[in-house]
Amino acid sequence: MEITYTMQGDYLLPNLTLPEQDNRPIGLWGQQHLRYIKRSRPILYTNLLTKCRLNEYLADIDEQAQKMYDELVQSFAKEEGCTEQLKATDQMLWVRKMNNANQRAREVVNVYRNKPTTE
Repeated sequence: MEITYTMQGDYLLPNLTLPEQDNRPIGLWGQQHLRYIKRSRPILYTNLLTKCRLNEYLADIDEQAQKMYDELVQSFAKEEGCTEQLKATDQMLWVRKMNNANQRAREVVNVYRNKPTTE
């Protein structure tokens, strides 16, 4: 590997570039996980950051958590009896049941997502 240099004043500085990084957006779950690993897993955070893999890791976490959340909401809503017929006849009851399903799913995903990883 050949290294090229650029003259800056009296100094020769190497021309270094970072590898291509994942540019997928990081949603709610990924941002929450970022706060968690910064606070509770600083070595994992530093390793991912220095290897330029942090964004890829967080985007994957976000996608997995969102998929799990959507599936759980659907399952809990079915369990609660949230149907289109209920929505048409008693909207307030349907909203309460859907809010309950959303909160239950959010709690499950938060607990599952913050389990220690082996990375």
